[in-house]
Amino acid sequence: MCAARSSTGDTAPDAGAALDDGLRTWSHAALHDQVEVLASLLTAHGTRVFATLMDNSPAWVVADLAAAQADIVHVPLPVFFTPQQIGHALRTAGVDTLLTTHPLAEHWPQAPLQRVEVAGSVLTMLSLPTERVAMPAGTAKITYTSGTTGAPKGVCLDSQAMNRVADSLVQAMEPLGIGRHLCALPFSVLLENIAGLMAPLVSGATCVTLPLQQIGLTGSSSFDAARFQAVVTDHRPNSVILLPQMLRAWVGHLMQTGQRAPDSLKLVAVGGAAVGARLIETARSVGIPAYEGYGLSEGASVQTLNLPGADRPGSAGRALPHARLRIAADGEVEIAGSLFAGYLGDTTPAPEWWPSGDLGEIDADGFLHLSGRKKHLLITGYGRNVSPEWIETALRGEPCIAQAVVYGDAQPALSAVLWPVNFNAPDALLQTAVDATNATLPDYARVQRWVRGRATFDAESGMATANGRPQRAAIWRRHVDALSTTG
Repeated sequence: MCAARSSTGDTAPDAGAALDDGLRTWSHAALHDQVEVLASLLTAHGTRVFATLMDNSPAWVVADLAAAQADIVHVPLPVFFTPQQIGHALRTAGVDTLLTTHPLAEHWPQAPLQRVEVAGSVLTMLSLPTERVAMPAGTAKITYTSGTTGAPKGVCLDSQAMNRVADSLVQAMEPLGIGRHLCALPFSVLLENIAGLMAPLVSGATCVTLPLQQIGLTGSSSFDAARFQAVVTDHRPNSVILLPQMLRAWVGHLMQTGQRAPDSLKLVAVGGAAVGARLIETARSVGIPAYEGYGLSEGASVQTLNLPGADRPGSAGRALPHARLRIAADGEVEIAGSLFAGYLGDTTPAPEWWPSGDLGEIDADGFLHLSGRKKHLLITGYGRNVSPEWIETALRGEPCIAQAVVYGDAQPALSAVLWPVNFNAPDALLQTAVDATNATLPDYARVQRWVRGRATFDAESGMATANGRPQRAAIWRRHVDALSTTG
C-alpha cells in the first residue's frame, strides 16, 4: 500500500508530511493552503457555528483547523449518532453550516447546499435554519457526550484549554520521538481530536488518517482486530490510541494467531474506561506497548498518562504537565489546569477545580488509582460500600469475558451481566472465570449470580457509550427479569 502513495509536495511519502491517508500525503504547507481556502469560504458564508458529520479523513482535519482559523465554533458530530441525536445537537448548538458527505446530506433535502472540495474529498456544505443560542464566552468547540437518548450534553471548550493539553502531551512524549501516529478513533471523539490530531501536528509528526472501516472499526464499537493488525503492520506507526475493548480484541487476536505487534510501536495509549493491570501486562507480552491514561471532556480530554519510565500498571498514570489533581474528603478526584468553558445552554463558568465524579487516590509517587464512579457506589444489604468498576475490571481480566456490569445496591449479594469474548463460550467457562475472579476478592465483593448479556454492549444496542462505558440503567432494564430469577 505504501508504494502506491503519491506525495503532494514531499520528496518521500513521510518526509515532513502532516497527513497520510494511505494513498497520498499532505505536507504542512499543503495542509495550511487547504485550511486557508476553507476558512475563507466559511467566513464569506457568514458561518457562526459550523458542524462536521463525516468519517476520518484529511478533509475532517482541514475542516477542524479551518474553523479555528476563521474563529468560528466547531461542532464535531459522530457519524454513529442516531438521527435524533444529530438533530438535537444541530438544534441546541445553533448550527448554521453543516459539512458532510453527499449521502448524509440527503437527510436535509430542503437545505440550500454547495459542493466543496476539501483535501481531495468532494463534500456538501448545507445552510441550516437556526437561532443563536447561549454558550460560554470563548467557546471554540462543542463536544457532545454520547448518551443513548436523543439529548446528549454539549461540553464547550475554548482554544486555550485544548492547546494547553496538546502542548502538554507534546512535552510529555518528546523523549519517545513519535514520528507517525495512526488515528484509530473517530476524530469527533475529543480524545483523538486533541491527543491524536492536535498534539502530533504540533510536534511535527505525521497523522495517518484512514477511513475507520479500513482499520477495522465499524460504527462506534464493532472492531476487526485482524484487519487492524494488518493496517498497523503496513503503516508502521509509532503511536495509537485505543479504547480498552479494542486493545482486548487485538491482544486476543495476537495470542490466538501467534503473532506480535509491529516493533515500530512506542506507545499505545488506552483510555475511555478502566483497563486493569492484567490486560496491560498481557498486551505487553505480545509486543503492544500499552499504557493507561485518564481524562474527561470537562478537562479537555487527557489529564494523566502512564509513560515509559514513569509507569505503574493498574494505575491511570501521573498528571501531565498541564494538569493538577487532588482528592476530596469523600474520595472524589478533582481536576484543574485545562477546564472546559461550561455546558451548552449555561453561561455559568467552570470553577477552578472540577469534581470528576470518579473515586480514587493518588499514591506517594503521584500515580492516580481509580476505584469507580461516585454515583455508581453500591451499598450492599449488609452495609458494605462496593465500587462496581473494581469488580468489573477484575472480571474483564479473565480472557473469556469481554464486558461485565455488576449490580447489588441494597441486595444481600452481588450479581452481574456478562458478555463473552466468544459468543458461543459455554456457561461452564464463564462460571470458571467468575470463580477465578471471586477468589481474588473479599467475600462481600464476590459475584454470586450472573447472566449472559442479551445484546452486545455498544452504542448501537443502547447499552454502552461510544467510549465503551456501560449504560447501567439500560442494561439493568434489559436483564432485570433474569437477574431476579437467577439462583
